[in-house]
Amino acid sequence: MIYPKGNALTKGGADMDIAGLSTALATASIQSQVGTAVLSKALDTQESLGAGMVQMIDAAAMERSVNPSVGANLDIRI
Repeated sequence: MIYPKGNALTKGGADMDIAGLSTALATASIQSQVGTAVLSKALDTQESLGAGMVQMIDAAAMERSVNPSVGANLDIRI
């Protein structure tokens, strides 16, 4: 059974602070929202980098088709 006691409720002898619980839940909600926003931004960044890599690969393939001999030999001197 829950009994009122000042600003808190007592259940079986343990105090439940409603204001503290509300603050903790609000803080957890804000932290969750911030975490989701950060992950969304990271995903956008990775998508942008991936698109850039695809463009670089396409450009390299185009160069290879225009000049097939470019990059065919590797000269190394020690």
